[in-house]
Amino acid sequence: MAGIALGHVTREYPHKLDHVLAGDDDARTPRSLHPIFFGSFDWHSCVHGWWLLFRLARLFPGHANVAATRSLAASSFTADKVAAERAYLARPESGGFERPYGWAWLLMLHAELADAANPLAADLEPLARDFAGLFHAHLPRLTYPIRTGAHGNTAFALVLASQWALVHDPALFTLMATRARTWYENDRAAQAWEPDGDAFLSPALVEALAMARLLPADDFTAWFRAFLPDLAHQQPASLFSPAHVSDRGDGKIAHLDGLNLSRAWAFRGLAAALGPLSREAPVLLAAADAHLAAGLPHIAGDYAGEHWLASFALLALAA
Repeated sequence: MAGIALGHVTREYPHKLDHVLAGDDDARTPRSLHPIFFGSFDWHSCVHGWWLLFRLARLFPGHANVAATRSLAASSFTADKVAAERAYLARPESGGFERPYGWAWLLMLHAELADAANPLAADLEPLARDFAGLFHAHLPRLTYPIRTGAHGNTAFALVLASQWALVHDPALFTLMATRARTWYENDRAAQAWEPDGDAFLSPALVEALAMARLLPADDFTAWFRAFLPDLAHQQPASLFSPAHVSDRGDGKIAHLDGLNLSRAWAFRGLAAALGPLSREAPVLLAAADAHLAAGLPHIAGDYAGEHWLASFALLALAA
């Protein structure tokens, strides 16, 4: 996986940017606009591609591409390049840039560097603080959560960002927990009308995982049993059937491989939150295994999926 991701980080593919042109000076190459996070299909895939590389280097310090990862990182995560990324984000036109998916992945990346005591964490921290500031400003204004199965999903962003906030910004963690209660606390008997045709997230499962990360354990258990009251019978059935992917060369349809992987990650995370002796754990872990088996063989083979699926595979495998 590291070889695949490293190859994509170092090659300059056309960028799909959430990019507003304010003038002629903004019509520049991805490498110029984003001197760290360029080279993949979109900015956020570059960010979580780096998360993947750093996480693999920590888990498997002897793997074949560790030296190449560290060499590329040393030349990429420099103070001047971080400053350029920050300058782009500070543009008045960038208020919605990568919200909230890219924001959350950037915080995950910084959390990984900090957890590993990697000296590059200090260089990246100002950009992480910038994105945390955007969360502080945005979450109180977000009257309704976004429940899509794709990048806009609010709960998925909370799951990723909460890991960083718990350590680096407790006030943000508290804000996330408060907003999660406002948005989700009264949800009951989820119908789980999913998946949609280009989903890579389960709205029901990432909502549950966000509540697991943000609520006290007893509060979460009570909420979860009301949210999915018939889990023992694998209901809603739509949650327990791995998605069929008809065309892995179609970037939207290929999202469904990611759905299988992210569901595996969520099922495992929920089982851990409820505890190994809970009545739900065997059902959740069996579902995780089924979804992982459906998604894992397809993380490479077509660029439509392979520029991002390995990150979701690692989330599921390391859950």
